[in-house]
Amino acid sequence: MSITAEKKAELISEFATSKGDTGSPEVQVAVLSERINNLTEHLKIHKKDFHSRRGLLMMVGQRRRLLDYLSSRESKRYEDLIKRLGLRR
Repeated sequence: MSITAEKKAELISEFATSKGDTGSPEVQVAVLSERINNLTEHLKIHKKDFHSRRGLLMMVGQRRRLLDYLSSRESKRYEDLIKRLGLRR
């Protein structure tokens, strides 16, 4: 369900705005999106895992808040990010 350290490092290097950047909204949203995708696949198999479902909903809410923050600050970065991640909004 969780992502590997190698995958997380790959996402950080891909979405970082500068060298050593791990806290920008882009990086946080990319890591959350990967975790959400993994957990979604888990829940397709384990339909009655309601504790994991709650965690999934919390992660989706956190990602939405980060995306709202980014869109209110810099809409160009927001548009680029959702295009790169393939999100619907």
